[in-house]
Amino acid sequence: MFSLRMFKSDLPYLKTLSFMFYATNAILVGFLPVYLQYIDLNNSQIGLVLAVGPLATILAQVFWGYLSDKFKTVKKIIQVCIVGFLVASLFFFNIYSYYFILLSIFVLFFFAIPIGALTDSLSQRLAAKYGVVFGKIRMWGSIGFCFASITAGFILYKIGINLMLALLLPMIILLFIVAIFIPDAEYDTQNKVRLTDLKKIFMNKKFILFLLFSMSLSVTQRGNDNFIGIYVIELGGNESQVGTAWSMALLGEAIIFYLSYLWFKKLHTIQFIIIASVFYCVRWFAYSFVNEPNFIFLLQLLNGPSFAIYYMSSFEYISSLLPKHIQSTGHLLFVTTFFGISGVISASIGGKILDEWNGGILYTFLGFISIISVILFIFYYIFFIKKDSFLKSRERKI
Repeated sequence: MFSLRMFKSDLPYLKTLSFMFYATNAILVGFLPVYLQYIDLNNSQIGLVLAVGPLATILAQVFWGYLSDKFKTVKKIIQVCIVGFLVASLFFFNIYSYYFILLSIFVLFFFAIPIGALTDSLSQRLAAKYGVVFGKIRMWGSIGFCFASITAGFILYKIGINLMLALLLPMIILLFIVAIFIPDAEYDTQNKVRLTDLKKIFMNKKFILFLLFSMSLSVTQRGNDNFIGIYVIELGGNESQVGTAWSMALLGEAIIFYLSYLWFKKLHTIQFIIIASVFYCVRWFAYSFVNEPNFIFLLQLLNGPSFAIYYMSSFEYISSLLPKHIQSTGHLLFVTTFFGISGVISASIGGKILDEWNGGILYTFLGFISIISVILFIFYYIFFIKKDSFLKSRERKI
């Protein structure tokens, strides 16, 4: 009972950390493409820069996830990443040579992006232990992103996108202060993490196929994340409207996370991912027909039933597949495919499509990929979930 009270007293710090990180991330991810345009990079160059960042996360997520499990602390790893994020930001926003930008964005993302995955992993693990719905904690990240998107968009429109660092630095400093007070994950001291555990993860057929199938859906989400700002401006919008577009997406996301306690246990997590995939199809094809920014704002609300359901269901499903002592590694491998591999693919292809055609063609392309995702996850559900359920019921009858 004492530990439960302690957890409840620590919970506001974890919610605040989620709020602060995603608010900071809103400034970095939401306005980075616009900033790169400001320093005179073309769409292909922007695509390559946005691909290098996720490439760094492929290494970073596995690296930091393994260290957190090996040294049995998520909290301290988060703190190290925040310090690296701060130092890397100082370098990145004071560099204007294209090749140095590529190098510095690699370092920046190596430290910055894993903070969100580690925070979500910590939240999911503590939520599962104490019977709290993960979405009720993660919701605060969405609120933070939404709040920062609106305020940062307005401020940057007034002061200029060139002063983006001036907004980012205070947020990172506050993020570190909050990270001092968060609770840490509890680990089983009897199960030490070894390199052989990584082999066990990669030999888990269900887990690996899930990551591969998830990649098709993640590519579409990351394509939107990378280029929604450019698309809004292509449609005649400005920096403030870019912020509004992001805030609407996170508003839809926050609503789904908040209400997750009402519906999340009613279906299997893979069924929820299939539903999310259908919403992605509707969402991207609708974007392709838009001809002014105001319609984008409304459609961004579909980020809730698409991304929020997909992301929350994926974390929950991965937790069910892996032992507790390596769940952080599993969660970060998922985020590696989401922000890393999928980010590289979407940024590279998306930049080329925007150079050759326009945003409407890009979103049509994302719509067709989402159709493939629906088919893949239906296949996964039939051959792994339904089949396992049938075999178990058959064994009970025998």
